[in-house]
Amino acid sequence: MKRTEQREHIFKLIFGADFNEEAEQGTQAELYFEQIEGATEKDMQYISEKAQKVVEKIDEIDAMINEHTTGWKTGRMNKVDLTILRLAVYEMKWDEDVPTGVAINEAVNLAKKYSSEDGASFVNGVLAKLAD
Repeated sequence: MKRTEQREHIFKLIFGADFNEEAEQGTQAELYFEQIEGATEKDMQYISEKAQKVVEKIDEIDAMINEHTTGWKTGRMNKVDLTILRLAVYEMKWDEDVPTGVAINEAVNLAKKYSSEDGASFVNGVLAKLAD
C-alpha cells in the first residue's frame, strides 16, 4: 500500500476519533481494518500507530493551529478540514520521515477529495503559516 493510501486511512481513523469515546477507539479501529482490502499487517500497524500518535497530540496540535489562524479557531472549523490539518501538523512537526512540503501537498490533496470547494485553499493557507 502506498503512503498516500495509508495517509487516507489515517485521516479516516482520526476523523472517527472525534465521534467515539476513548474506550471505543480500539474496537472502532478493528472494525475499520476489517473493511480495508489488500492491507498487510505492516500497513495496518503503521496506520494504527500513526493515527494513535496524532490523537495523543490533538491538544498540542490544536493549540498550534489556533496560534496561526485568525477568525477560524479549531472549534469553528469543519471536522474534515480540522482532521486534515491535525494530520498534516503532526507530520510537519513530529514525523521526521515526512518532509514539510510533502505533508502540505498530501493535506491539500485530501482536502480536494474530502472537503468543500474552498477546503484545499483553506488547508494550504493554514499550513503555510505553520511552515514558516
